[in-house]
Amino acid sequence: MSVQEEVRQKAGTVEENPVRLEEAKAEQIIDALNTDLADAYVLYHQLHKHHWNVEGAEHHDIHLFLQEAYEEVEEAADAVAERVQAIGGVPHASMAALSAAATVEPEDEDVYDIRTSFRHDLGMYGDIIESYRDHIELANGLGDYATEEMLREQLVELEEYAHTIAHYLEDDTLVLESATH
Repeated sequence: MSVQEEVRQKAGTVEENPVRLEEAKAEQIIDALNTDLADAYVLYHQLHKHHWNVEGAEHHDIHLFLQEAYEEVEEAADAVAERVQAIGGVPHASMAALSAAATVEPEDEDVYDIRTSFRHDLGMYGDIIESYRDHIELANGLGDYATEEMLREQLVELEEYAHTIAHYLEDDTLVLESATH
């Protein structure tokens, strides 16, 4: 039996698409979406790391929150990748391509206390939120209203998670620091 390998579309190329978005416009949007995809996977892995390593009195609730957060990021990344394909592009899929396209810096391999971890997460969410706003404007300016709408919906989720993390970082708590009170 012969095994034949056939490349259907080379990475980095843009083909005609069924939604009739002009190739030059699609190319710009695909570049932006592949950046969003790469940034999403950096955020996904960082949130997952924090999910694995969270400790302390609020461990259970934070553990569940982080799982919900990284699952939401993964779902959004999937939608972004599918949109890239729908408008004639090839979504980044290899770790090398994702790493090269990412604009956010991941936290290093060390394990930090949850406050430090959340500060790192909040910074990354903020950077991604700003990038999304730019990409929403780009999609709108190029007449790709479906991509604009998808990014707007994802932006709402990103902002909600950033807002929740900011609340976790507030000083007010019901958890006592020591039992000597």
